[in-house]
Amino acid sequence: MTGLLLLLPIALFLGGLGLAAFLWSLKSGQYEDMDGAAERILNDDG
Repeated sequence: MTGLLLLLPIALFLGGLGLAAFLWSLKSGQYEDMDGAAERILNDDG
């Protein structure tokens, strides 16, 4: 039971940290051009 009291806040903190990182990446525009990188790697312009 004491292990649960220790692990539950840690799990909630890490989940919140992951959510904050995901929301930051959305706000900074990381997912704006999903097809651009896929097409650039196949393009042989040099």
